Amino acid sequence: MRALVLLCLVLLFPVSARAEDPALARLFERAGVAGTIVISTLEGGASFIHDEARAQRRLPAASSFKIANTLIALEERAIAGADDVFEWDGTAREIPDWNRDQTLESAFKTSCVWCYQALARQVGAARYRHWIAALDYGELHAPFEETTFWLDGALTISAVEQVAFLKRVYRQAPPVAAASYATLRRIMCIEEGPALTLCAKTGWATRSNPRIGWYVGYVDTPRGVWFFALNIDTRDAGDLPLRQQLVREALRVKKIVE
Repeated sequence: MRALVLLCLVLLFPVSARAEDPALARLFERAGVAGTIVISTLEGGASFIHDEARAQRRLPAASSFKIANTLIALEERAIAGADDVFEWDGTAREIPDWNRDQTLESAFKTSCVWCYQALARQVGAARYRHWIAALDYGELHAPFEETTFWLDGALTISAVEQVAFLKRVYRQAPPVAAASYATLRRIMCIEEGPALTLCAKTGWATRSNPRIGWYVGYVDTPRGVWFFALNIDTRDAGDLPLRQQLVREALRVKKIVE
């Protein structure tokens, strides 16, 4: 099985593309953080990577799983669409943006934990096992708690696997309805214009040591569609803006965006 996984990685990222990228390495060095980034075209003809060993290491998925989780919730009819409402129960939670009624779109963009936990209770553990296998999304360790598995480290995924998953989603390859893909794209895209379309999701695994920050997604540009997955070790919440900053800088360095 391990040999098969390694073969798949080689096919996804050609040997020449898997060499350390010095320009990307300098970005992480200047930021003073340990981490990895993988950037790849849809067909994998051009790819860039910093820290290949880490890029293949599975780490807690945290809220980056909301991309897959949204598709699962829609397919399981736990929620109907982007404008469906989660009614706030009045409990004050640590993120001010969570303390109000939410739609699926706002819950995705604010990484509203209680909203996705409400969906998880409807989906249930058995269906999660089915879908995570069907989507070929990382590794789900058993036993797991259905409302926290993406937060507590039971669900892990590598940066290389994130990129491969995003490519399958972009191609609409997994067995998911077209309407579910359309809803995901609507809530995932955060910037649309003539120069580029950016669709992405953050994540922060606070229960791991070190705490892992994620930023995964894709940009559609005149140079084609480029997929990326970044994870970094974070010291505290002050490091979180580095997730988007490093990705933007990496895309500029590789002349993918202006």
